[in-house]
Amino acid sequence: MRNNVLDVAIIDYKISNMYSVQSACNFIGLHSEITNNADEILTAHAAILPGVGSFGAAMDHLKELGLIQVIKEFIASGKPFMGICLGMQLLLSESEEFGIKNGLNIIPGYVRKFPEINIQGKKIKVPYIGWNHINIVNTNFSNDWSVSPLNEISNEEFMYFVHSYYVIPDDSNVTLTLTDYEDIKYCSSLAYKNIFACQFHPEKSGNKGLQIFKNFLATIKKRGY
Repeated sequence: MRNNVLDVAIIDYKISNMYSVQSACNFIGLHSEITNNADEILTAHAAILPGVGSFGAAMDHLKELGLIQVIKEFIASGKPFMGICLGMQLLLSESEEFGIKNGLNIIPGYVRKFPEINIQGKKIKVPYIGWNHINIVNTNFSNDWSVSPLNEISNEEFMYFVHSYYVIPDDSNVTLTLTDYEDIKYCSSLAYKNIFACQFHPEKSGNKGLQIFKNFLATIKKRGY
């Protein structure tokens, strides 16, 4: 925190996984607070929307806490923003989890569940939990981070995943990485304007996951904060 302004506001909407994200931030020198205070979020130099859980419940919590407009206003400011796992999915237009639910509609697209059976007729284990490759498919993306979110991340790097649903952006050009699970190639990270979002958990993905937070920090510093 500098001059009483947070480096990073970790948005608290009563969904799990906030403290491991804060630990990763603190470990690499990003001063962060878990907060749902609108003023703290909007004045922060950067923000993270984490989350593990149900899409519909998450949207309900964001609405009850008055955070939907806060998140949209923060992103409109152009400051660096990161969405992780459920926090990535919430940025899209809608999800089919327990019926069609509207998302934040910041990135056009939708969220779909892994099928129960793969193309060979074998039952798929859902949720998917474990380490998997991320295949970099876009290095010419449009993103307002001063340092690429994937700087020093190699193609086919392993990251840690826990999820039953995956995102399908309307515009494939926002996709940074694809991941293959049971013959399904899905978007595992994307970049859109000042947003970087990933389905995997960088805070649980060892040194390479921490590198993403370091890139976040480098972007904040390059902006003069």
